[in-house]
Amino acid sequence: MEFTELVRARRMTRAFTSEPIPASALTELFDLALRSPSAGKTQGTHFVVLQGVDKDAFWNDTLPQEKRESFRWQQLLDANVIILPCVDPQAYVDRYSESDKSATGLGTTINAWPTPYWTVDGSFAVMTLLLAAQDAGLGALFFAVFNGEEALRKRLGIPDGIQMLGAVALGHPAEKQEKGRSASRSRKKQSEVVHHSRW
Repeated sequence: MEFTELVRARRMTRAFTSEPIPASALTELFDLALRSPSAGKTQGTHFVVLQGVDKDAFWNDTLPQEKRESFRWQQLLDANVIILPCVDPQAYVDRYSESDKSATGLGTTINAWPTPYWTVDGSFAVMTLLLAAQDAGLGALFFAVFNGEEALRKRLGIPDGIQMLGAVALGHPAEKQEKGRSASRSRKKQSEVVHHSRW
């Protein structure tokens, strides 16, 4: 698929089939995602991959049974894989305290960073993952973990200093897809958001 077509075709998938994803396909997706830009080649992005009973436990932590009946996106729970993209802020502080980066002053504390590049790099990796999924004929949805994050982190052993960016549901898209509530909003024109020479 041509890149322009790939970008224009990508959508957030909210309904999946239960068809499994081969392990080799997952390996390829992560290989591509981890080729995303990384400040100082810190490579502070991690992925926690949940399938089978681990995936079921994720939903138990984040979407309790009593809320599921009224949950709008029932087929989201059929996604074969849940991926938790995580980033390590301290890895960036450590990397920028090394001799080739220490002059930046960013190797002192997390607060020295005017922009949290760990979040930027993790977001690059997630976007690459979403595009790679589209290219592989899979569906993907990035979503926030609004509930149960503390229980989830504890159960999965995610260290305290690690930032969890959200979750990605990954699988084969169901034939019928219902659009999200925001889909009807028009896309802004370039003239509204691209500023030449000044704002």
